[in-house]
Amino acid sequence: MRPRLGIIAATAVLALIGCSGGTPGPQSEKTGEAGAPQSAQKAEPEKAAEPADIDSDDFADEAKEIVESFSDDELAGSLIIGTWSGTDTQTGVNLLKNNNLGGVIVMADNLPENPTPDQVKSVTEAVNASRSKGQPVSIGVDQEGGPVSRLGTGALPFPPLMALSATQDPELTQTATKVQGQNLTDLGFTIDFAPDADVTTGEKDVAINVRSAGDDHKAAAEVVAQAATGYHLGGVASSAKHFPGHGRLHVDSHESLPVSKKSIKELEDTDLLPFKSAVKAGIPMVMMGHIGLPDAKTTPATLNEKAYQSLRDMLDFDGVIITDALNMKAVDQSQSGKETVKALSAGADLALMPPDSAAAQKAVAKAMKDGELKKSDLQKKAQRVVAMQLATAETQKAMTDDSGGGDSGSGSDSGPAGSEDPQKVLTDVAEKSLTVLKGECAFEGTDSISIVGGSEKEKSELTKAAKDAGLTVDSGGTSVSLSPDASAEVAVGTAAPWTMRNTSAQSAVTAYDSNPNALKAVAKWLKGDLRASGKLPVDYDGSDKAPDCS
Repeated sequence: MRPRLGIIAATAVLALIGCSGGTPGPQSEKTGEAGAPQSAQKAEPEKAAEPADIDSDDFADEAKEIVESFSDDELAGSLIIGTWSGTDTQTGVNLLKNNNLGGVIVMADNLPENPTPDQVKSVTEAVNASRSKGQPVSIGVDQEGGPVSRLGTGALPFPPLMALSATQDPELTQTATKVQGQNLTDLGFTIDFAPDADVTTGEKDVAINVRSAGDDHKAAAEVVAQAATGYHLGGVASSAKHFPGHGRLHVDSHESLPVSKKSIKELEDTDLLPFKSAVKAGIPMVMMGHIGLPDAKTTPATLNEKAYQSLRDMLDFDGVIITDALNMKAVDQSQSGKETVKALSAGADLALMPPDSAAAQKAVAKAMKDGELKKSDLQKKAQRVVAMQLATAETQKAMTDDSGGGDSGSGSDSGPAGSEDPQKVLTDVAEKSLTVLKGECAFEGTDSISIVGGSEKEKSELTKAAKDAGLTVDSGGTSVSLSPDASAEVAVGTAAPWTMRNTSAQSAVTAYDSNPNALKAVAKWLKGDLRASGKLPVDYDGSDKAPDCS
């Protein structure tokens, strides 16, 4: 049985890091397991369950009963998370219902430009109304924070994981991801494909960089464990990605197939540590990455049986394994559903975003009829998936009961009874993550600034933040550059810290992101009212200029 997510994740991480040679019990983001979930008789509790105490193992019997009622077509579809194009939600609903899909993922192009929380909820409510034989519908989203924030203005603005790591505050990381999970729960989502468990190599890492907690595998493992616990407490099923680790690869799997120089076994004590810590913390799902391995350079791990077996055996993971999006160029896009058959055959429990979800469902059903896929194996996969769905639904119900049935306001500052104030948490993260790259931890302060470089949106946001902080913005103030190429007295980074490596400014900070809270922290630092205390989670050429302000 997997550990309860209510445990303090840091304890699991310390045990993981402090013990060499032991194999921790794993749990990961976007992949599935080949074995059946361990059964646990679901007892009727004397009182309402606490969200932290709800686990998918408790729903094994109920899931088995639901799956046994599936027709072959329903079984085939239950193992697919589909996607659709455009803002017509009914297209997505029809896709799900007509092909008996286990769920869908909502992408940015399924929403209007600059969506409101209510517009996001209208999509998830329409999808959620499509239920079949007691199986909850999975409604997923890629909402890591920072550069991977598919909901835009429809959700709270969160920074990337590297910013949380820079705070050096495990409790704040857990609280922040709990708040993010609550926000997504309120918006109607059941899955967030986060956190990113990859360990970055810095500036050569074109796909992950700030999405990672950093380049230290032990430190990243602690951050990932705290995030996994926070997401669960917030009500969403999270998924550690991209096994066995994309951060050291210098090819983006959206465009081509990256190949690891090291085997999964050789990565066990480094890149796998964040995945191990996530599993120990009780994460329900791990995502398999599109990554070639030394003995299978032309086959992505998502279609590689040995990769799935390594995840099961080395991490002792018994949760759901999901593929990375199968519509990415690292996978052959001309297979008309066969890519999904291959993924399930290799060991995936869920196929994410096949190029053609309808064709994928038909291909799986045919493969089952022809004996290429065993029905009993697919039923075990579906049982794991449905158990996770039922546990998530029960967790969200418990949260609603605890809050008296109230709405946390999605994108607003309000929250359920007893919960943290989202805006305060976002402010704390922004202020504690602000990291000095050059100069002094506490800026001498100014009353006026002029802004150069950067996008018009960033300049507009910093102007607003500066004025709110009591600064004037005019051509005669302290010059502040949002670009390493523009000459100024102060440089402000809003992306990976190494992007400001060549700035000529005497003082430089990075906020890791350009969301409003991050730029408010910058403005407060410029005024002299905030000492930047963030610590760089990654080393790069030039990072030695950064003072230790932590």
